[in-house]
Formats: sequence, C-alpha cells, structure tokens
Amino acid sequence: MFPDKPKKKKIVYLDHAATTYCREAVRETMDPYFFEQFANPSSLYSLGREVNGAINSARRQVADILGTVSDSIIFTSGGTESDNLAIFGVAQANKEKGRHIITTAGEHPAVLHALQELEKQGFQVTYLSLDRQGNIDLKELVAAICPETILVSIMYANNEIGTIYPIADIGREILKWRKAKNTPFPFFHSDACQAAGVVDLSVEKNHVDLLTLNGSKIYGPKGTGVLYKRRGVSLHPQMVGGSQEFKLRAGTENTAGIIGLAKALELAQEDREKENQRLFTLRQYFWEKIQATVPDVALNGPELINPDVRLPNNLNVSFTGIEGEALLLYLDEYGVMVSTGSACSSLSLKPSHVLTACGLPPVVAHSSLRFTLGQRTTKTDLDYVIKYLGPIVARLREISPLNSRIK
Repeated sequence: MFPDKPKKKKIVYLDHAATTYCREAVRETMDPYFFEQFANPSSLYSLGREVNGAINSARRQVADILGTVSDSIIFTSGGTESDNLAIFGVAQANKEKGRHIITTAGEHPAVLHALQELEKQGFQVTYLSLDRQGNIDLKELVAAICPETILVSIMYANNEIGTIYPIADIGREILKWRKAKNTPFPFFHSDACQAAGVVDLSVEKNHVDLLTLNGSKIYGPKGTGVLYKRRGVSLHPQMVGGSQEFKLRAGTENTAGIIGLAKALELAQEDREKENQRLFTLRQYFWEKIQATVPDVALNGPELINPDVRLPNNLNVSFTGIEGEALLLYLDEYGVMVSTGSACSSLSLKPSHVLTACGLPPVVAHSSLRFTLGQRTTKTDLDYVIKYLGPIVARLREISPLNSRIK
C-alpha cells in the first residue's frame, strides 16, 4: 500500500531548474513600469525618454555583471529566443564563410532543435560525445574544428545532470585555433541559463563571443532573456519590423521585464557564494538520506563532492525498476514537485537525451528523477520528501512490470 497522505499536505517545490518564483525585490523594481512609467521607450516625449533611460540603465547593469559594454547586450523574450538568435543569426549571416557547427549531444532542445533545422538547410553539425558524467573531451572538440566551422555552441551548465563545463578552457582552445589560422571563426556561444547565480559570468575570462541568459531561472520574471554579443560578431536578425535592440530584435521592449531581469541577475550574482554553499550542504544531506532510505538508487552526472564540476542544487537519481513518470506523479499527490529525466510530455515517451548520451540504457534513463533545490528549500522540506519517497518507491517496485523485466 502507498503511505497515508498527511492531513495537511505540505508543498515542496524541487524543480527550480525548470523555473523559479519571482523575488519580492525584483517585483518591486518592476511595479512602476506597469502602472506609472508605461510609455513606449521609442516615443520622443518625456515619459518615453524616461522609460528608454531606464532600459539603458538596465542594459549597463547587465553589461557590468558580464564585464562588457552595454551595446553588447540584447534583450529577448527568454533563453530559447536568445539561443535561436545566436545560432540562426550566426548561421545566416556567415553561411558564405562556412556551414559547419560544433555542439554537444547533451544541449538544451533550444540549441539542438535549432541545429537540426540548420541541418535540413545544408549545414553540417558535429555532436561531441559525453562521458558518464556528462563531460566532453577537449581534444575531440579541437579535432572537430575545421576551416568550415563558423560556430561552437556548448552550454555552461547542463540543466538535467548539473555538469559544469570548463567554458574558459574551451574558449582558450578556440582562440588558439583562430590565432593559428588567422581567422575570426569559429565564434563561441554558451547557453548559461542554468549557470547564472552559480559561476563567474565574465565574458572576457570565459572567452565567449555569445552568451545566453534568462530571467526565469534566477528568480526573475518569465519571458525575459539576454543575448550577449561580442562586438564584431555578425548576426542576422530573426525578428524584423523595427530598429529596437540595435536592429537585431524588433518589437516594443518589455520594459518591466527588462528592469526585473537586470535586478534578478544582480541579486543572483551578489548572493551566489553564500547561497551556493547553503545549497551544496542541503543537497549533500538529501542524497545521504535518499541512499539510507531507498535501496538500489544511482547518481547520474558528476560527483557531488566537488562543487566546481556540478551545480550545487542539482541531484539526478535513477530509481531502479520503476518509471520516473510514475514516481513523479505519486510524489505530486503528496505535494512534492520534481522533474523526470524522460520526455513525459511526448507521445513517444523517449528517455532523456542527456542520460542516453552519457551511456545510460533507456530503461535506466526512464527511471530517473531530477531534484533541483532553491532559495526557499529547507532541511524540513527534504525530510518531508524522504518520509514518503521510500514507501512510494517500494510500492511502485512491487507493481511495476518494468521491475520484473529488469529482474
């Protein structure tokens, strides 16, 4: 039998890699731009100029955090649009220079699906392999670069298994290749949506030419994003109709969202060392409790003891013998919200492309759950999860046909 449900169900949200709530301090900075300073930033009258000034201030704020100039910051509707603008933008603007792109097999769908579209248009894409912890081989990357390569796109941190990639090392290798060949190509793009608030985002130290960020992963507003574009990188706009965002992204600016995103990024980077340590400690505690309570579990992704190789809030676990989707849905009945490694919204129910790229068999990938902790997560929350996790897993294993096949 499944455990009795509590009289008062506690809500425990452990899916912060999917999205976060909006911090109160962020919302407060946004409020005036909904009701008072609401004018179109392109207007010539005073209220429009004031709003335009606020956007420019937010642009400088983001640029300072990234260690760059403000005209390198393009505001978008989120991480997906920023990834698309970087990938399609580079490809379409530079297709006469080359039609080869390098990425990894574990990228976010916003990157992978964009590249698959380019393959239909005659571009060639090299997908670097991942080891069991989700890492790539730098030698394989360098060997893949050729005179036709115009772009390398590698995420800063993996959204499913938390792997933090050595972006600065990758950038240096690309710079060496460009210098040796006396060419500006390939450009280097990194999706840093999961990395903001965890790592140093200096674009100079990391040697990136394009960097993607979004608001919904850093306790900012949804529908907001940033694409950093180094001066000299040519992009073809994907939205036309106006001269906004340096003629690279037409449309009336989301003023409140832009203001909120800049504030959220500022707070995330200010708090990161203290919050990273808190989350690291909580995550270690949670994993120890899971191991002590639930038999036959396996950690997916990098080791947990080294904070430099894995996001401090990420825990991806395979529960042998059951479907991850089933466990997710039963946990939800007890107020616990997590994510699965499988594409549960897909009719085909394909296992996680990241876990299979790491070498996990599909049946194991299907049994995985991703727990991602956040600013409001407490030890009490995790104890509540542990109380129900073990009995639910045990019962699902009893009734699961998958468990019988594995045995």
